[in-house]
This record gives sequence, C-alpha cells and structure tokens, in this order.
Amino acid sequence: MIIVNFERCKGCGLCAEVCPKGIVSLQTEKRNEKGYYTAMCTDDSKCISCAMCAMICPDCAIRVER
Repeated sequence: MIIVNFERCKGCGLCAEVCPKGIVSLQTEKRNEKGYYTAMCTDDSKCISCAMCAMICPDCAIRVER
C-alpha cells in the first residue's frame, strides 16, 4: 500500500510510469496547496509493495507500507 504526502507531491508522474502493476496515476479531483494534482493508487489490493514509486519520487512524497 502506498501513502502519498499530498502537500509534498508535485504531480510529476514518474511514479505512474514505473509502477509494474499500472495502478499509480495522477488524480484530477483536487489540487494540493501548491496547485498540483497528486499521485494516488487506484487499487490498493493489487499493490505488491515493490516501492518502485517511492524510490523514483524526487520529492520523497511516497511511503510504502506492507
């Protein structure tokens, strides 16, 4: 399961590109304080906790929990 720090994420989309399951995407419902749409996991049950998203995040905005 991934946890995204909503205010730290700048919506670069790198996490979505590296997710092997294709379950990370940018949400378009609300923006954070800086005006960015942020990353989110679309299906927590399919997450394999590989932490690829957290490793590639340049802002350290993603944390992975098993």
